[in-house]
Amino acid sequence: MTNIDPQNLPRHIAIIMDGNGRWAAKHTMGRISGHKKGAESVRETVRACRELGIKCLTLYAFSVQNWLRPSSEVNGLMNLLEEFLHSEAQELIDKGIRLTMIGNIDALRETVKKVLEDVILKTSQNTDMILNLALSYGGRDEIVGAVKKVLRDYAAGKITPENVTEEYFSTCLDTNALPDPDLVIRTSGEYRISNFLLWQSAYTEFYFTDVLWPDFRRDDLMEAILAYQKRERRFGLTSDQIQDGQGKGQGNSD
Repeated sequence: MTNIDPQNLPRHIAIIMDGNGRWAAKHTMGRISGHKKGAESVRETVRACRELGIKCLTLYAFSVQNWLRPSSEVNGLMNLLEEFLHSEAQELIDKGIRLTMIGNIDALRETVKKVLEDVILKTSQNTDMILNLALSYGGRDEIVGAVKKVLRDYAAGKITPENVTEEYFSTCLDTNALPDPDLVIRTSGEYRISNFLLWQSAYTEFYFTDVLWPDFRRDDLMEAILAYQKRERRFGLTSDQIQDGQGKGQGNSD
């Protein structure tokens, strides 16, 4: 935690975990081996965030587009997810970490869905940290789903057009109970957000690293947080306004 300011931690970190396939190719292994190695990075990152006091960590684990990958890889990923949930459940409970998810749970394999729902229930009273998994998730899908909810509320007479504010729309998203991410990390040297938290990232700080996800460790997380702490978050205001305290609380969903 050297040089980390504990008073200026991102409340919500979101990570696009990229590079498992390239790591596997680099080590002349199959893609599933890369995903298995990536699970180690998940474990270490969750533990490091819990120790630091990060309140929410969202991991982009499986996108809507990932369903288009070869069935052998999709099945392998579902197996790994199921194994991970089984192996980590007790630690999540013991460490006060609440598991949540965003995305289409109904699209998941039934056995995965069952263990996911079980761990979510068993950790539902935990308050120290939230581990939020983005599964069968896509930012555009989420926004379309939110629009449908708005239309249903309008048809039911619950709202008028004047009621549709940014704050109301945010409550229609999968992340309605979470603050917007302060920091999004993407590994493997790619510079895109890949349909991830499109609405929520309006004022998010982005950090890109060449490190492949299976090699991402605690020190890499610290580097990302240090980079975040060196930035001035203005939320559309001037530096003088921020120094006067006018920007406090801007950009969060709650």
